Amino acid sequence: MQLTDQDRKLVALLQGDARISNQDLAERAGMSASACWRRVRALEEAGVIASYRAIVDPGKAGLAFSAIVHVGLVRHEADHVATFISRVAERPEVLECFATTGEADYHLHIVCRDKDAYNEFLDNFLFRLPGIAHVRTNLVLKEIKVHGAVPV
Repeated sequence: MQLTDQDRKLVALLQGDARISNQDLAERAGMSASACWRRVRALEEAGVIASYRAIVDPGKAGLAFSAIVHVGLVRHEADHVATFISRVAERPEVLECFATTGEADYHLHIVCRDKDAYNEFLDNFLFRLPGIAHVRTNLVLKEIKVHGAVPV
């Protein structure tokens, strides 16, 4: 789908407030409510708008520990990679997982209750996965920018 300037405006507005009413969205985008609704539906059906969700403040939800974990695999054997990806995707502590270039093969954003919960995650999950060569943890000291909008 080729995005128009109007589509980009709609997406930017929805990224700022996904709970905005269709009427307010249409007014801010400078279009009729019916045209706005049709355009948003088309963006959803094309997968440009993948989903809507609530963004939870981890600290206020009792999840005070946050870390970026760099994981390297021994070899890129298909079984190890597939197991790693499927198992990591199942874990609620893993907010994000990126396959990357550089020293680490994967970067994980982990959020959990505290240091003890993180150690349990490491000992009883991550270190038990096949093919793990190394794990390096960087503690998140302060969140500067989170949940940024995609620049459309």
